Amino acid sequence: MTLDTTDRRILTVLQRKGRMSNADLSDAVNLSASACHRRVQRLEADGYIRDYVALLDPRKIGVSTTVFVEITLQGQADEVLEAFEKAVARIPDVLECHLMAGSADYLLKVVAENTEDFARIHRQHLARLPGVAQMQSSFALRTVFKTTALPV
Repeated sequence: MTLDTTDRRILTVLQRKGRMSNADLSDAVNLSASACHRRVQRLEADGYIRDYVALLDPRKIGVSTTVFVEITLQGQADEVLEAFEKAVARIPDVLECHLMAGSADYLLKVVAENTEDFARIHRQHLARLPGVAQMQSSFALRTVFKTTALPV
């Protein structure tokens, strides 16, 4: 399936306000409610819309510290990569894990209450990850820009 202009408008609006009613969405994209509903169902069925989530305020729930952790592994064998990826996926404080090209093998985005909490996360989880040769952590001082909306 290819996306037309109306599909792209629907996706753009839903990325910014995913909880809106079908009637409000159809008004926002200038489409009848029934046609809009059918298109949203098709976008869901075809996997363009993967999930609907609530985006939480990190400060309100007490995890206002963001740390980016670069990890270099001891080797690149499939079993080393798989063991690392399986173990890191079980750490609740890790929001993202990316296999990288460049100087580090992986880049993690970690949230913590503060520096002491990150020290706990490091000690209890990150330092125990299999196959790690080197780790470098960088604390975000301030989030300048952040979005979950993809350009469509």
